[in-house]
Amino acid sequence: MKAKPERERERESNSAAHSEEIASGDRFDFGENWTKFLKNLNDERIAEAEKDLKKALEADTLIGKSFLDAGCGSGIHSLAARRLGAKVVSFDYDPKSVACAQELKRRYYDGDPDWTIGEGSVLDRDYLNSLGKFDVVYSWGVLHHTGAMYEALANIEPLTAANGKLFISIYNDQGGASRRWRLVKKAYNASPKIIKALIVAACYPRLWGPTSLRDFLRLKPFETWRNYAKNRGMSPHRDVVDWVGGYPFEVAKPEEIFEFYRDRGYTLRGLLTCGGGHGCNQFVFVKSAPKPTSRRSKKEAELPKEA
Repeated sequence: MKAKPERERERESNSAAHSEEIASGDRFDFGENWTKFLKNLNDERIAEAEKDLKKALEADTLIGKSFLDAGCGSGIHSLAARRLGAKVVSFDYDPKSVACAQELKRRYYDGDPDWTIGEGSVLDRDYLNSLGKFDVVYSWGVLHHTGAMYEALANIEPLTAANGKLFISIYNDQGGASRRWRLVKKAYNASPKIIKALIVAACYPRLWGPTSLRDFLRLKPFETWRNYAKNRGMSPHRDVVDWVGGYPFEVAKPEEIFEFYRDRGYTLRGLLTCGGGHGCNQFVFVKSAPKPTSRRSKKEAELPKEA
């Protein structure tokens, strides 16, 4: 019997580890959530994803650009980047998320050689090194779910080409509130389905109560809920489940992310904070081109130095 290629063996091993982590309650099943989201995906939500990319990247088109979607989830932003003209590479650690992205490609770009999808981890440096460099590296709401956020932040940095853009979002550090949410998330993932449903229901007043009350006082009941998909192309319920279940869970203050990439030669181009709340802070960095090495000619080196 012919032996399986090493990469295929690694993929199967990663998939088995991923399934074990979900079964043991150590990881949220993001892929299952994305599978449900995909059933309700429509052109309006895809258009909003395109709008989100264009605004953040300050570009009306990505024609001639390469785009890496690190932790692609449903694949909606990979699709948006492809529609904007980019050559796209997508990957995710979750096999179900990979399947979602593949389904989106089948629907809209079946057989397209300029959109490739793989299964891999941002903690797997060998896999990342095989991908090359990209004009845009995109990782929205992913790196804080790896269980090793700063390692993941460092691992994706070399994938950005010189003068390229790095577009990421990281959960905001709220101090004690973040620690309490971590306990909720851990409890959710360790619970049976009925308890999970009760935990989500119990979190709805905290997550949607203030917004819903504000809408009622403005005499526009549930306006934010009805228009929510326009913000990220996500349904509000899917986002609630994603938030409550999202584990592993790490956070950072905006200045910590800024300093991390500044020290690695990046300039902050765009910042959108969640206003101190429990959501994500969004960053767009530009990677500085390496400065040319100064070399004195042999003749110059031989000249006597001035006293």
